[in-house]
Amino acid sequence: MRNGPSTTLHTLSESMMDENLEHAKSIITKWDPNSSTIAKFTSLFYESRCEAKDFLKSVKQLQQTMHFYASHNTFSEKLVQAQNLMKVAMKRLEKEFYQILSSNRDHLDPESVSSRSSTSEYEYEYEASPEDEIQLAGESISKVEKFSTLAMFDLSSIADCMISSGYDKDCVKIYKIMRKSIVDEALYKLGVESLTSSQIHKMDWELLELKIKNWLNAVKIAVKSLFHGERIVCDHVFSTSHFIRDSCFSDITKEAAILLFRFPESVAKSQKSPEKVFRMLDLYDAISKLWSDIDSIFSFDFTSVVRSQATNSLKRLGDTVRAMLSDFESLIQKDSSKTPVPGGGLHPLTRYTMNYLSYLTDYSGILSDIFSNCLLQKNTSLPESYFDSPNLNDNPSSAFTIRMAWIVLVLLCKLDGKARLYKDPALAYLFLTNNLEYVVQKIQTSNLRYLLGEDWISQHKAKMKQYAASYERMGWSNVISAIPEDTTATTMSLEEAKECFNNFNSAFEQIYRTQSSWIVTDRKLREEIKVSIARKLVPAYGELYRKYRDLLRSENEMESVVRFHPHDLGNYLSDLFYGTGVSGSASSSTSSSPAQSRGKHSRR
Repeated sequence: MRNGPSTTLHTLSESMMDENLEHAKSIITKWDPNSSTIAKFTSLFYESRCEAKDFLKSVKQLQQTMHFYASHNTFSEKLVQAQNLMKVAMKRLEKEFYQILSSNRDHLDPESVSSRSSTSEYEYEYEASPEDEIQLAGESISKVEKFSTLAMFDLSSIADCMISSGYDKDCVKIYKIMRKSIVDEALYKLGVESLTSSQIHKMDWELLELKIKNWLNAVKIAVKSLFHGERIVCDHVFSTSHFIRDSCFSDITKEAAILLFRFPESVAKSQKSPEKVFRMLDLYDAISKLWSDIDSIFSFDFTSVVRSQATNSLKRLGDTVRAMLSDFESLIQKDSSKTPVPGGGLHPLTRYTMNYLSYLTDYSGILSDIFSNCLLQKNTSLPESYFDSPNLNDNPSSAFTIRMAWIVLVLLCKLDGKARLYKDPALAYLFLTNNLEYVVQKIQTSNLRYLLGEDWISQHKAKMKQYAASYERMGWSNVISAIPEDTTATTMSLEEAKECFNNFNSAFEQIYRTQSSWIVTDRKLREEIKVSIARKLVPAYGELYRKYRDLLRSENEMESVVRFHPHDLGNYLSDLFYGTGVSGSASSSTSSSPAQSRGKHSRR
């Protein structure tokens, strides 16, 4: 009976499988760790890359041979032999996988791999010329890449072989243990600690602030180098299996990433004081800037918990920032100080509030994001006249602008109340002038200018001028009214002239004594007020002086009646608004007169 074509084909296939088995047996047995001392302590991939390639090829052929024997249910002893060889081969590859991971630990650290993946992100801690940086970067990258790229290729080849042979668990277990230790160690070196919310809450602010600064430095390196680099390594080694790749990366980095991104949330939960808002904004900014990287690196379902933690930290930080600004507003409203600022100067609340707000505007972009879609409460609606855009209250994207404008309005209203503490109306208006001037200047010289706008600034500059005009009217009306309105059109008798000069002397000396302790804090504003007063006072008094000096001299009344030469008035005015007082006390009833206390001013 003659053999048919199928029988002949089976015989040829069987013969080929037998050859594969023999070849696999020869090379696998050679590298059996239990067969010789050399095989036990030597690396196949280090000794001969050509033989390593042949080893992997023989394993794949052995796998085909096992399928052939199993499918034909023949030569069962050969199937058992092939299975035993496969176990030996997997033990060898498992050993090789571990050795490569271990010996290339420094070359395969995520930071090095991440740097090589994007040379534009390669940075140096010292200054160098662009040419030097390029050369140094090239040398450093090639030095590491020459070996680690080869190692990554070998790891990928081994992983592919073990996975296809059904030994993925052994391979993955080794990889997870080795790589997780690298990630955890790197995070530890970056100074990221495992701190509970309770520990953070009990921590002194100085120590916590140091930890926040450290975290801000660490998070960028962790995301862009550590986790990004690990993702590159993991994707490369397990490129043939998306499931294994994703689950491995998750198991290696998830714990470290959650630890990293949980810190800002814990800090946000523990801090309530408005002064701490700037560190909250730094934390929020750091996560926001890295969000696209975080979302990309931890993009799959296995790592969704990492994205959730980062999102929760952002949300908690945003809630805390909004609460802190509400508390800050409440602090302004609740300020109950009843002692007027001496001399009508700058109130501490004004300085504190405007410095706080001007620093806040350095974070305008972040705060706009935090306040987006967060409408103000009904009782914080601004007057339509407050901005040049009457519908700004209805624009959700302007929520942060409105919040800043509202806080400024709360401050101005509070200052109106503080002004009522002064018994002298002129001093009250000078107080309002000083403080509004400071508010406007802070807005003009900070990013508040771009939030509130030029129209707001113009409106409040005009209001400041109104305050200054009210101060002049109330503070100097007695002096100005002591001078006849139209000196050239009226003629006074000697007694009337003497009475006019005496009234002026008395009024001017009283105002000078009183206002010598008053303050105008801004130099430019101080000069403007002095000039304005001088324009109203000096020319009118000069006309009076010139018209009646001859009459007074003829009656020998000049020295006793006329205490001030017109030039003297400008000198006395120049000394006002520094808060220095006269003879140590501007309010003292025993204070000397301007003419008595100012010897340098001559009377002619």
